[in-house]
Amino acid sequence: MNDSPIGSAIRSAQDIRATAHRLASVREAALSGGAVPDAPRAVIGDSWRRVLGSGVDPDHDRRERPLSVGELEQRRQNSRLAAVLPVLNDALLPAADAAQQIMVVTDAEGLVLWREGCAPIRRMADRHGFDKGAAWTEDVVGTNAIGTALVARRPILVHSAEHFVRSHHQWTCAAAPLHDPRDGRLLGTVDVSGPAHTFHPTTLSLVSAVAGLAEGELRSRHHAAVERLRSSAAPVLARIGGPALAVDPHGWTAGAVGMPPPDRVALPKSPQAGPLWLPRYGRCTLEPLPGGWLIRVGKEQAPEPSRVLLDVSGRDGAAITVSGPAGTWTHALSPRHAELLFLLAAHPEGRSAAELAQDLFGDGGRTVTVRAELSRLRRHLPGVLAHRPYRFADGVELELRTPPLSVHLLPHSSAPAVAAARRG
Repeated sequence: MNDSPIGSAIRSAQDIRATAHRLASVREAALSGGAVPDAPRAVIGDSWRRVLGSGVDPDHDRRERPLSVGELEQRRQNSRLAAVLPVLNDALLPAADAAQQIMVVTDAEGLVLWREGCAPIRRMADRHGFDKGAAWTEDVVGTNAIGTALVARRPILVHSAEHFVRSHHQWTCAAAPLHDPRDGRLLGTVDVSGPAHTFHPTTLSLVSAVAGLAEGELRSRHHAAVERLRSSAAPVLARIGGPALAVDPHGWTAGAVGMPPPDRVALPKSPQAGPLWLPRYGRCTLEPLPGGWLIRVGKEQAPEPSRVLLDVSGRDGAAITVSGPAGTWTHALSPRHAELLFLLAAHPEGRSAAELAQDLFGDGGRTVTVRAELSRLRRHLPGVLAHRPYRFADGVELELRTPPLSVHLLPHSSAPAVAAARRG
């Protein structure tokens, strides 16, 4: 089986039954270590390998205590997805209900925050513990659309026996991740689940499209917030004698004086008022503004960093910590930047743009994309990276922190070189 959507081959109820039987044979052979009659889709095979090391029982649900009512309500209130729930309900819930399915929204930890849809299907889900407050990650319930989409960071369909746990084989689910447009942070997933016989090939496309609508709503809200900050910061910037920037809490620029305005400033994870060191600008002073920060930019040259910690050990994202005479600064990495920095750490001698393109895409000709991403990285991390070839700069002490099990290395990545590193 290739990695194309499984729905493209399913046309009738008979096809659904035949596909479920074939998937069950593939799963049984894979779990027993026997000859596999037909390889699973790559995303499913990768998930099965991760789950096999997590202690999930392949035959039975593993129930964990769901969130209490108070804990669930607190997570709902703190979730940015609460703002787009009306979009999800309007665009997806009627279709799910009509198709005898349910709509589920989780947070980035795979905890079910909202669940709506067909009442009989909700009762079926209850028997599997698939209810509000339940954890639905791979290490709890095995391969499933929600948990696997959280790892792969892309829309996923899991049909019938592609589920790792046998008791889930009567289900089909399609989930898409939802990201914060301000910083790319994973917010959670939206999922449609139902009995396998209600499967329709367009379900994954529908879920993906609705996820895009929800992210568009978040983007519109972000732009509106930046405009409000721009209006309130304008009189403050007009009174400042030196170079300064007004940015939102995620570093997006709302105004500037005495300097060209960048699109975004790389702020630390948890900025605080007072002096700080920022890449590109050196020593600065941070002051609070309504809805953001005022950055007073100093003229002192930023000292060269002396130590870098690249941490790709977590499943929820990678980060880089830069230390030097100016202090210590930590920045969360996008999935692509995490891949690039890992590859450079794995090749201290350096890599050309063509070699990195081959590592990332299996196509050495995609050098334009590689150079553009590395240009962004070098602007965010001055003094850390060198080029010709691309590498960590001489004199920088590098520490690479990876997961205890190589199978969990950058699990969202589909880069050939990262996949090879996972296999050890």
